Amino acid sequence: MTTHIMSQHLHFASQLARQAGELLLSHFKLSGSQTTLKPDRTVVTEADFEADRFIAETIREHYPGEALVSEELQPSLDETGKAVWVIDPLDGTTNFSLGLQIWGVSIARLVNGRPSTGVVYFPTLNELYTAEAGMGAGLNGEPIQVRPPVPGQPTAFFSCCSRTHRRYDVNVRYKTRILGSAAYTFCAVARGMAILGFEATPKIWDISAGWLVVQEAQGLVETLDGSLPFPLIPGFDYRTRDFPTISAATPELLAQAREQIRPRAPK
Repeated sequence: MTTHIMSQHLHFASQLARQAGELLLSHFKLSGSQTTLKPDRTVVTEADFEADRFIAETIREHYPGEALVSEELQPSLDETGKAVWVIDPLDGTTNFSLGLQIWGVSIARLVNGRPSTGVVYFPTLNELYTAEAGMGAGLNGEPIQVRPPVPGQPTAFFSCCSRTHRRYDVNVRYKTRILGSAAYTFCAVARGMAILGFEATPKIWDISAGWLVVQEAQGLVETLDGSLPFPLIPGFDYRTRDFPTISAATPELLAQAREQIRPRAPK
């Protein structure tokens, strides 16, 4: 029974992510889009709000008894004891606004406080990442899993965000890539493209789906500072909280990253 119910949720979330992705594509221009700055100095576009509204309305229509947390319209949890949908309607807004194709939709459903269903869709790349607790992770319907370093293979890479080197002293020896989307960093680790990922300042909606995708792809993910993203706290404004997050292909890589990524001392 549980598998059947979860499959329904995964199917719903996958279809919803694709629909939201099509909506976002209708706004996407290679020449770029107009943006405004939010109080935390991150950028937002009208497409963010439109996709957020569409996703929230669709979830409320199909799952009226469940809770919702989203980046633009519902940044805090109203009440506990329910399943919770956590939405990032447009992860990689800066990329989107500049005409760079790495951006996507992130949808997670939390049950008993933990991610149970996760979907991340990157429309311009035609990549749909899916995961269910205990059921594995997939890319466009094909199973994926992390890929440990291969001896003698020099091309493994470390994915991080643009704030990483401003806020941390980093001594990771692998090639570095800044992809501009926290969700894509998780997915790059999950599919074996990156062996290590670090996001310095992601919010709960940036990590909820990708967290499960990495775990279900046999990878590891945890916060660098020991903070606990899950379960969500009712009434807490999640716009105010970052969760610096490491994702890794192996326990050894995770342990090394903890030594190789150190917070900079305040000036």
